[in-house]
Amino acid sequence: MARIYQAYLAEHQLSDYSESTIGWIFSLYIFLAFFCGLQIGPIFDAKGPKILVMVGTVFLLLSIFLLGLCTKYWHFIIVFSILGGIGTSLIFTPSISAIGHFFLKGRANATGIAAAGGSVGGVIFPLMLQSLFPKMGWAWATRVQGFIFIILLILANLLIRARLPPRPGGSVLPDFRIFRQPAFMLVTVGTYFLEWGLFIPITYLASYSLNSGAMSHTFSYQIIAIFNAGSCLGRWAPGYLADKFGRYNTMVVTIFFCMSSSLGLWLPATVLSTQPDANSTTIMGLTIGYAILMGFASGSNISLTPVCVGMLCDTEEYGRYYATCYTIVSFGALTGVPIAGAVISASGGAYWGVATWTGLCYVCAGAAFTAVRVLKVGWKLNVLY
Repeated sequence: MARIYQAYLAEHQLSDYSESTIGWIFSLYIFLAFFCGLQIGPIFDAKGPKILVMVGTVFLLLSIFLLGLCTKYWHFIIVFSILGGIGTSLIFTPSISAIGHFFLKGRANATGIAAAGGSVGGVIFPLMLQSLFPKMGWAWATRVQGFIFIILLILANLLIRARLPPRPGGSVLPDFRIFRQPAFMLVTVGTYFLEWGLFIPITYLASYSLNSGAMSHTFSYQIIAIFNAGSCLGRWAPGYLADKFGRYNTMVVTIFFCMSSSLGLWLPATVLSTQPDANSTTIMGLTIGYAILMGFASGSNISLTPVCVGMLCDTEEYGRYYATCYTIVSFGALTGVPIAGAVISASGGAYWGVATWTGLCYVCAGAAFTAVRVLKVGWKLNVLY
């Protein structure tokens, strides 16, 4: 959803701003969606999810319905980045943590099924907005989306529950002492690089498609729907396999495919796009292939990382560990998109730099998750972990 907003705003309300500057709107949103978990996770452990989800619903609905009134840069910062980011965190953190209360052996599969909902929305909403923007304009297109949000958030308030009772006298303060555990520190570092890399293609793939000259304006927006269709399956299938073959084993494999697709498909496409005599069909084929493979492989970045974190703590502390990890990760989400925008500007509008950056982020993430697996079970490949 955010990437469709970014592509639209770059052509309309914020056309006078650079890609890097516009990127800060969405980076700040992602940052707050993760960073606020620092306090929300411990509150979930101590008090449960009900009030958190209710307040998050109010924030998120205010954000989406006020979005149609935004015309200036600072309007989008306040309404989308701050209000929407906090609202998302108040809903997302308790919903993921609550799944950990009900599942242990099948936690990866359950989390993957739940996380797949985000990708379903990522398929439906871009296609819906693409159709509504020329017919209804920015304001009413976002309001229609808001009415759909009302239904979905009512269901969230009715269904999100915690199995374990709140801890008597439980602290609502974060605890950074858990970083003394080497495995947890490595998982946090690995997840940092995952998110640093993930949000670059999510944000800039539509913009790249528009600027490549190989795809039509309409298809450039649809490429995000293709990416999210792959991600929908990719959020569930690796989770299902992870419960059978090991969570960290599966994570390392999916990270390898993220790295390979970024360096082997997107990078060649971006390089070809800079050549005046390049074959448009080849560029389009590489980009579609990347959207499908990267979409599928990167789904685990969202669904499996909380499960990997949960393997390092007791269920009663799942919210605290998850939130503490993603508080650090949030700084990667904050800086990744603007850095990528600056790289695009420094490359004269070419995208080969951000494709390389994305691939290298996954190299670092793969090294960190592999190190955790080796630390816990050694180098034997037949060990399920």
